[in-house]
Amino acid sequence: MIQIKNLSKLYQTKKQQVQAVDNVSLNIEQGEIFGVIGYSGAGKSTFVRLINRLEEPTDGSVVIQDKDITKMPGNQLRKKRQKIGMIFQHFNLLWSRTVLENIAFPLEIAGVPKEKRKEKVLELINLVGLSGKENAYPSQLSGGQKQRVGIARALANDPEVLLCDEATSALDPETTDDILDLLVSINKKLGLTIILITHEMHVIQKICHRVAVMENGKVVETGDVLDVFVKPQSKTTKRFVQQLNPLEHERDKLAEFINDREDSEVVKLHFIGKSAKRALISEVAKTFDVEINILQGSIAPTQEGAYGTLFIEINGEKELLQKTIEFMENTGVEVEVLKDA
Repeated sequence: MIQIKNLSKLYQTKKQQVQAVDNVSLNIEQGEIFGVIGYSGAGKSTFVRLINRLEEPTDGSVVIQDKDITKMPGNQLRKKRQKIGMIFQHFNLLWSRTVLENIAFPLEIAGVPKEKRKEKVLELINLVGLSGKENAYPSQLSGGQKQRVGIARALANDPEVLLCDEATSALDPETTDDILDLLVSINKKLGLTIILITHEMHVIQKICHRVAVMENGKVVETGDVLDVFVKPQSKTTKRFVQQLNPLEHERDKLAEFINDREDSEVVKLHFIGKSAKRALISEVAKTFDVEINILQGSIAPTQEGAYGTLFIEINGEKELLQKTIEFMENTGVEVEVLKDA
């Protein structure tokens, strides 16, 4: 649906050149929620603005529905942009206009007749959960309500793609979850492709199907969210995963919970998807004559299923320990024996 190839953006200042986006290539599928995550200065906001040419690329191409955005002349680009919705961190609403008038604004620009505009706007107001707020002004709305107006406005021209640039960064955690739930609902109802820019890993975890990790203008890792959670490759990705699963980086703290016995193994278990619902520890305890000491654990839901980590100590005869570990491996749970714990 979207093919991004060798996309670059170089800024020239008086003193130096700044490579904001450096040779990025990505394919984004129709109807998926694709996350782009990076710390401040990684180039992710510049990257998303290159997709609709709010920033002009220095090099590379962006192809949406077989149309190369980077080669379009001005009049074609303006028309194409109507099919690329965008929502922003700070809402960018027109403060002198009501909710209804803000949402209607892109339809006015597109030349949609007044009656059709009102019909469409009321439909969108209902979709984003703002019924009863039609005549309110932005100053009368909460942060979450303002962002709902921004989302409805971005959907006014029935876009093919919705770009979200740090759309939840200005919101509190509860409101953030509400907005993310709304985006998932819109994605499912409309089959809309969403590209979501963020520096918050829990946003990626909650709604994205796939993710690209950016650092210094480059994509350093990309893949399914679950795969990235389970086996992060780059240092930057590992730091983000740590935000949601700090246990991964606290192995040294396990020592105080471990029994000082020779007949034991410390094991880390990765539960992915359906395996996260399995009562594995109970099964092991019933099947083998071993003692199990649960040290630490956590679980997090993603769009592709749950992801969990559990650290346990197993005490028993050496041969029995080996059979217990093999049993757990055969259940589909990823098992890592921690020799250094």
